[in-house]
Amino acid sequence: MNNPFATALNMQRQAWEATADLAEKTRVAPERTETVENIDVGQTPSEVVYEENKLELLHYEPMTEEQHDIPILIVYALINKPYILDLQPDRSVVQTLLEAGFDVYLIDWGEPSKLDRSLSIDDYVNRYIDNCVDVVRERSGRDSINILGYCMGGTKSAMYAALHPEKVENLALMAAGLCFDGSGGVLELWGGDEYYDPEAVTDAYDNVPAGFLDVGFALMDPVANNVTKYVRFYDNMEDEDFVENFARMERWLDEGIDMAGVAYEEFINDIYQENALYENEFHLNGEHVDLTDIDMPVLQIVAEYDHLIPPEASKPFNDVISSEDTEILEFATGHIGMSVSSRSHEELWPEVCEWFEDRSNGTDVETGDGTDADTDLDAETSDLHGEDRSDEEIVERGDDDVQEEPAEPGEMSVDEDVVEEVAGEDAASEIESAEDDLTELTGVGQAYAEDLTAAGIDTFDQLAEADVADLAAETGIAPSRLEDWIEQARER
Repeated sequence: MNNPFATALNMQRQAWEATADLAEKTRVAPERTETVENIDVGQTPSEVVYEENKLELLHYEPMTEEQHDIPILIVYALINKPYILDLQPDRSVVQTLLEAGFDVYLIDWGEPSKLDRSLSIDDYVNRYIDNCVDVVRERSGRDSINILGYCMGGTKSAMYAALHPEKVENLALMAAGLCFDGSGGVLELWGGDEYYDPEAVTDAYDNVPAGFLDVGFALMDPVANNVTKYVRFYDNMEDEDFVENFARMERWLDEGIDMAGVAYEEFINDIYQENALYENEFHLNGEHVDLTDIDMPVLQIVAEYDHLIPPEASKPFNDVISSEDTEILEFATGHIGMSVSSRSHEELWPEVCEWFEDRSNGTDVETGDGTDADTDLDAETSDLHGEDRSDEEIVERGDDDVQEEPAEPGEMSVDEDVVEEVAGEDAASEIESAEDDLTELTGVGQAYAEDLTAAGIDTFDQLAEADVADLAAETGIAPSRLEDWIEQARER
């Protein structure tokens, strides 16, 4: 039988703790509000080296004395500001590339005015991108350069590579919408021709307002976007690092950009609804965007939990181009997590840099005909010999005999046969049993376990060694919960 006095005392204790917690949050609230209002973003030093209409081409100051031969031009989407790729110093794609010795440029599209309503995809691809590529080529003295396209910028970059292959040395596409044949996720349904007419929006507004696009994206997950994240902010208000990360993301989300009307209509009608790019039936200003002309090395970087551009909207693209050097890196994160999570910068981006490095120093990477065995073996070995590798990454190479299917969350993505061949039976056995059931911990349900897995925590040992502040920022879980789980993991 329960002791009523003990129950009463417990309820009183909980009330006192809640009151103390509220008092502490009330004390720090003004400081946290100031942090949110004045947070800095995009701090990596750069200069504008080319301007056209609203566009600015940024060139970042080098961070190493020695640089790779071929520069990288980053092409971002049209509907948000590109500083998501330079959100903060320790989570910046731009800085990661600079630290790896690359000469980095980035296109900041600016925001179109009503006079820009008629800007088409052709204007962006064959005029703006082409002019920026020519500036980078001239400044670097290279006939062709590397291009890294993110989201809609990846879609445009693929078009550009098909139309101007002689100017593209290596092409990396990050969460790029390329294939919409019924498996393209929520965004594809939102753009379905039976549900939605883009001309109705552009007729009313000329350019598509950022607020209209923001509402559409937020409604894809209304509870998470409108309730949960603010509850997490309240729970973590005392954690300054969490608040700073939250503030940077909120600023980026709040600073959306209108999209030129004609370009919007073309993306919805031709790319999403008609799937014309993937079907190799897309034309710009009467010129066929022939995907078979893409013969340079191609890397696709996709996010396993991307609800905007799921892997199925990107990966099939490699099957319809001519390149014999293709690779897919699939990482267990979301659309934005690829560029801003600490785990992505620790584990994913070094591999992206290595891919570019192998192809940016005047040497050819042999592929596709069995002559690239050393390159692939080295890559497999580096994947398998790390001490803490788990299921966050799936590597798929262009060779038909080295294809790997994506793993389910919580399962290893590495083929045990490959592991055994490269590292021996002991390594294969170790990988097979490398995960723990985190739901065995008190207070960890399946949803929390999936959050931890997405943050790279698959075992009790990994959880026991985790940093509370960093893991709270990564998952949005209250530090007090994490401290309890970490203590339980340490006692196992």
